[in-house]
Amino acid sequence: MNIHHIPQIKHTKSGNFFLLAGPCAIEDEEMAMRIAEKLIGITDKLQIPFVFKGSFKKANRSRIDSFSGIGDEKALKILRKVSETFRVPTVTDIHTNEDAEMAAQYVDVLQIPAFLVRQTDLVVAAANTGKVVNLKKGQFMSPESMKHAVQKVLDCNNQNVMVTDRGTMFGYQDMIVDFRGIPTMQHYATTVLDVTHSLQQPNQTAGVTGGRPDMIETVAKAGIAVGVDGIFIETHFDPANAKSDGANMLHLDYFEDLMTKLVAIRQTINQF
Repeated sequence: MNIHHIPQIKHTKSGNFFLLAGPCAIEDEEMAMRIAEKLIGITDKLQIPFVFKGSFKKANRSRIDSFSGIGDEKALKILRKVSETFRVPTVTDIHTNEDAEMAAQYVDVLQIPAFLVRQTDLVVAAANTGKVVNLKKGQFMSPESMKHAVQKVLDCNNQNVMVTDRGTMFGYQDMIVDFRGIPTMQHYATTVLDVTHSLQQPNQTAGVTGGRPDMIETVAKAGIAVGVDGIFIETHFDPANAKSDGANMLHLDYFEDLMTKLVAIRQTINQF
């Protein structure tokens, strides 16, 4: 996939990696606009192609009382407002076939969650919208097996597909990133590294996912050094009080410093 096919994406000739970033979930309009404005300022300054990320719904919760969203249409309208206000593409994840058609009316990229990437009907429903499809590698899947998920999208006459590594289960409550998988998956599609979800510590006894945000910079630097095409990072101005995945999000205050370092690494890698 050529990232030029993502509507409204900027800075595609900068030689930088591209970025999918934003909050885990859309909590309200003010928070989405605040985070988007900050990220757009940073990515414009550093010439990073940028897609704003926000989940309109969180279906895969550990507990029934966990935050799952503010309402599907309400959240999707906020994503559309972000796109129209800042002229930036948006991505959200979908969980059902019906979600695909609905979300496609509001966003530019449809993301298939890692737990659902083997669900053929869901992948086909996303592909048939004609939107760019981002396939997140299952924590239980090998990099090599992602070629079959990619092929499902291609077989729907949709060439706009990318894959995202979000770590592999290491025991019951930890993740690791096997960086050998990045060049492997690049044979099949444009490849992204989801830094923050790769640092989750799932299946905690409290029913709330933990994480290692202190390792975000380390994993992100390694991904750029390996040559990944894009980086995925969830961020929030108050992670401790975020309604979803706060334990592994990057504080918004640290975002520019990290991006500056990653751009410098990418510029060095581009010389080889």
